[in-house]
Amino acid sequence: MKSMEKVIIYQVFTRLFGNDKTACHTNGSYAENGCGKMADFTTKALEEIKKLGATHVWYTGIIEHATQTDYSAYGIKRDHSAVVKGKAGSAYAIKDYYDVDPDLAVNVEDRIKEFKLLVKRSHKAGLKVIIDFVPNHVARQYCSDAKPAGVIDLGEEDNKEFGFLPTNNFYYLPGQPLVGNIDLQGDEAKPYVENPAKATGNDRFDAWPNRNDWYETVKLNYGKDYSDGRCYFNPVPNTWKKMLDIVKYWADMDVDGFRCDMAEMVPCEFWGWMIPQVKEKHPDIKFIAEVYNPGQYRQYIYEGHFDYLYDKVGLYDTLRSVTCGQNSASAITGCWQAVQDIQDHMLNFLENHDEQRIASDFFANSGSKGKPALVVSSCLNTNPMMIYFGQELGEQGMDTEGFSGRDGRTTIFDYWSVDTIRRWRNKGKFDGKLLKNDEKELLDFYTKVLNLCNSEKAIREGNTFDLMYVNYGGWLLNDHRHYAFLRKMEDELLLIVANFDSNNARIGVRIPEHAFQYLEMEPHNEIEGFDLLSGASASYQLLPEKICTVEVEANNAVIVKFKL
Repeated sequence: MKSMEKVIIYQVFTRLFGNDKTACHTNGSYAENGCGKMADFTTKALEEIKKLGATHVWYTGIIEHATQTDYSAYGIKRDHSAVVKGKAGSAYAIKDYYDVDPDLAVNVEDRIKEFKLLVKRSHKAGLKVIIDFVPNHVARQYCSDAKPAGVIDLGEEDNKEFGFLPTNNFYYLPGQPLVGNIDLQGDEAKPYVENPAKATGNDRFDAWPNRNDWYETVKLNYGKDYSDGRCYFNPVPNTWKKMLDIVKYWADMDVDGFRCDMAEMVPCEFWGWMIPQVKEKHPDIKFIAEVYNPGQYRQYIYEGHFDYLYDKVGLYDTLRSVTCGQNSASAITGCWQAVQDIQDHMLNFLENHDEQRIASDFFANSGSKGKPALVVSSCLNTNPMMIYFGQELGEQGMDTEGFSGRDGRTTIFDYWSVDTIRRWRNKGKFDGKLLKNDEKELLDFYTKVLNLCNSEKAIREGNTFDLMYVNYGGWLLNDHRHYAFLRKMEDELLLIVANFDSNNARIGVRIPEHAFQYLEMEPHNEIEGFDLLSGASASYQLLPEKICTVEVEANNAVIVKFKL
């Protein structure tokens, strides 16, 4: 039975959300550029996120990671700057699995308490909480200061004389120090020393990682010997047990889900062993896998027990190319067909921390050009949808923040302030006074679409019928720039037509006899239809094999609702 709620995830990079600094310096320190806090997610802020249509918030970067900021006064060991990317450090170079990142706390000593209060505020606002679980790699200088009594640290009992042992937590290069094609000293008095060298997080099993590698991380050993591909999963590897304990630790803090970083780089057997054990105590908790290989999708769902997987190489890549005029809108059909049997498990998105902003120079140059893709991505099926903070405002991501450079992405390495978010927040008032007209219009559009995902039962839990196969080459529907489909639930029908073109269009959509049979619809020679986006109503013809005509503005969509 399908869920009565369509999951809408609002991903937010936690340390950037509340930073009000208006003039940040490239490669600026914490003192120069400032840092947002968990406390910035006030009741008002969470109400605004909820108002947008979100059901879940993914607080990215909660768990403590390596940083160039010195927190040794709080009992946190200082990181060598040569093996930290950016002044703030990557949220995916975990330094202590049992701690909250000190950057995020108003009072560093109370960081765990402040996180628990954030969870409570989120729940009170009607939002579920997702955090990252980063299982494949950790920071080079991983050291847990906050681990519970009796917990043995990762690598603490490793035998470093062997490159691989099933009982080790890391992979080693015996007799070989870390050399690296990077500067291992930087501004420090002494160079960073690692002897023997450990394998680097992106499966680099040598001592010479370069700047393009995940050189700030080391790979965890789940019992697979990468030298010959053999796996040693019986008895259960030590790393599996440690990771299970870590996930349980956070699950017991009432988080509602984990986004599991690079899940496909960890053996699927581990997930199949770990997830059911966590769900024994927390049956409603969700696990989202960052998996990019379609050939492994079903394995990670049925054997790994993941609830949701990224739909990146299918729907995201296709919608991006269609938006940019590099692919035909008709290609969207193949995306859902390829995952039709697992559709409810696919997480759709148009932006996240790894991808370039829609409004960036590297993508579409304008957030409004992403409107038709948003409607398709969020309304095509019942599966979850995710947006990235600032996407709803047309954030460009074109700053030169520091380590990340000017790449069309919002930095995950640097201390920075996100312009659109800062002005939307307006020091916590969220009154819209600092937003530009086009930003307000885009925010309103996102709010309408994302709220329709749950207010309209046909989107939330209805059936889908793709109309493209009978509209190829049609003189009133350009299958390269237009995409049309139906959603139906009980006596409510939605005709959804997206226009990816830069010109307004009068689009004629042929509805086949099979659609009437499959969706159990009666023909209507004349029926009133109401566009849920514009508010316009008109009379339409809903007849088998006949043309139903809609007016769709450039880079926009219509969602015409019929009461049958």
